[in-house]
Amino acid sequence: MAAGTDAAADKVEAAVRARLAPPAGFPERVARVRDALVARAIEAARARSSPLVRALVAGSAARGTYLADRLDIDLFLLFPPELPRDRLREEGMAIGRSILADTETKYAEHPYLRGTFEGFRVDAVPGFAVSDPARPLSAVDRTPFHQAWLLRHETPALVEEVRLAKQFLRALGIYGSEVRTEGLSGYTVELLVVRFGSLRGLLRAAQQWRIPVRLGEPSKDPPRLPDDVAMILADPVDPNRNVSSALSRRNLGTLVVAARQYLAAPSERWFEVHPAAPLTVAAAEARRHARGSHVVVVELGRPELVDDTLYPQLRKAERAVADEVARGGFDLLGSASAADRERLVIALEVAHPHRAGVRVRDGPPAGIDRVGEFLAKWTDPAAPVLQGPYVRPDGSVGVETREEERAVEGFVRERLPKLSLGRDLPPAPAAVAALAQARPSDALGEALRDLLAKRLPWLEPAPGPTTSSD
Repeated sequence: MAAGTDAAADKVEAAVRARLAPPAGFPERVARVRDALVARAIEAARARSSPLVRALVAGSAARGTYLADRLDIDLFLLFPPELPRDRLREEGMAIGRSILADTETKYAEHPYLRGTFEGFRVDAVPGFAVSDPARPLSAVDRTPFHQAWLLRHETPALVEEVRLAKQFLRALGIYGSEVRTEGLSGYTVELLVVRFGSLRGLLRAAQQWRIPVRLGEPSKDPPRLPDDVAMILADPVDPNRNVSSALSRRNLGTLVVAARQYLAAPSERWFEVHPAAPLTVAAAEARRHARGSHVVVVELGRPELVDDTLYPQLRKAERAVADEVARGGFDLLGSASAADRERLVIALEVAHPHRAGVRVRDGPPAGIDRVGEFLAKWTDPAAPVLQGPYVRPDGSVGVETREEERAVEGFVRERLPKLSLGRDLPPAPAAVAALAQARPSDALGEALRDLLAKRLPWLEPAPGPTTSSD
């Protein structure tokens, strides 16, 4: 990074830090609310003779690393490890209800309570007071250890850098570890800033990364890493856990590209959130027409599932349908999926709405036993053979068969009930239609945006085609 560019980044980041600083009196107000929540939780536990071991506010609200316009407070209610889970839920919910107003039950690993307290949104989350963070009984049991580790390592200057990094990632659309987002959690961001010393230190490292990124010794990798892992960063309080497991390779790739671009041309625009708008059917039709392609839409009813359970299954369904369409002889250009409160949508773009009436099927190499089975199958009088079997130029056998269903919509309707979409996603009833006949919905708008309006988030929106006629 040249000296002039470094000076420009200094100026940009100073301005953004000032803008992200909490308003006067706000940190003191948050501190009062933290203390009041803990005191009220202890009081409520005593009133019902609850076996509460500890109540604490943790996370960004406790460390000052929050973005003031999106601050939620997490109150953790920790109980003895030997307490049965049904009693844990009962006690946690009861204490939460005695403290919070306007409550609603939310679900993750187990139910928790969301409500309000003195103008703040608060999540009251039950967990176990374990003594070893490497042996948690629930997903939140490491939280007090995370809190203690970060408080030991974060300085006031690093707190400002964490806010800066969170806003940078937020503008890229990759901040948040929710399954729907597949980004970087607040805890992961704080660990990265501590490791690299600043947002700019993180970006200088990130511009050189190759995916998958390993931030540690290979011999110390957490176990059971998936094949598509994007980043490997061991939890300092539990080396067996990869804290960046939620991060997708696409989102990490976005960070790597953005790091180099920002360091070359820093500006305040990099910290401004510009969410991409969903596409209407008419706008998507115009784009499809300009591309000379065809879009098919699959709509499923939404099951009663929390997002953390729903989205992995929806993405599995998207891959299953897309792979089947490609295997079926259609030239697949891309796929996307989305969900709203009522429905799930999978949108697929293919080069042509119809496939050829002939399909070339590859057989085994000459000289192996399976050749006999292949020939027996495709010399059956009932087999839909147009040509063959024959020996191909590479020495394997092949055959060309007739394809009865040539339209992509009909093919998807016929194949959908035979696909493994997801444990809780029944393949029927489903609506399958060409884009022009698809029912408009929030989910469809999101899926069409992700399918037909892909663009790096820091770039100005590209002008789209204006006509939707065929």
